Amino acid sequence: MADAKSHLNGSYYGPSIPPQHSSQRPDRGRGCGRCILKTLLILFVTAVILVGLAIFIFWIIVRPTNLKFHVVDASLTQFNLTSDNYLHYDLALNITARNPNKRLGVYYDLVEGKAYYEGQRFATVKIVDFLGPVERFYQRKKTTNTFNPVFKGQNLVLLGADEISDFNSEKCKGVYSIDVKLNMRIRYRLGDFIPGTVKRKGTCDLKVPLETNGTSKGIFRTTRCHVGW
Repeated sequence: MADAKSHLNGSYYGPSIPPQHSSQRPDRGRGCGRCILKTLLILFVTAVILVGLAIFIFWIIVRPTNLKFHVVDASLTQFNLTSDNYLHYDLALNITARNPNKRLGVYYDLVEGKAYYEGQRFATVKIVDFLGPVERFYQRKKTTNTFNPVFKGQNLVLLGADEISDFNSEKCKGVYSIDVKLNMRIRYRLGDFIPGTVKRKGTCDLKVPLETNGTSKGIFRTTRCHVGW
């Protein structure tokens, strides 16, 4: 009887309830997306490092040297500014292009010359072009080639009062400040390997004496052009 009473007074909780499992599955899509982004980032960083290492090794082995351009002669036989702001000009240049590299040849695909006075462009000529006066060509290692561009014609130039004053001053001196800028598309060659086209720019700050009736008030001095990207 006591055992029955003890049994009746005891707490009864029924059968154990199994733990409930969430019906929601983990967001595997988001996790996979993060994995893909992480993998792509690793691949990108690795590619950048490899490219940088390749460029560094290439530079160590090849030791590329910048091309050297000089204007060795200039002939200016006409440089007149009319009252209606038209500039009449006749400028002939002798430009040398030197490839100082020991291992690299150079393909000149395009060389374009632009002439400026007081920041105003007054002439553009194709020096090297497929249809230009000099067809595209290959320059061997440690060799020099010559270009002979001619800027001739007339063009409208809009000069301010200060620029016109400078023009009149140089007219009295017989020597003009003319800037010639070179735009180039070239390809380097290392053995049989020829990478893609690269663009180079050159700036030639010239002091050119005006020649009148075979005489001039000064002598043109060879001018080095600054070549960069």
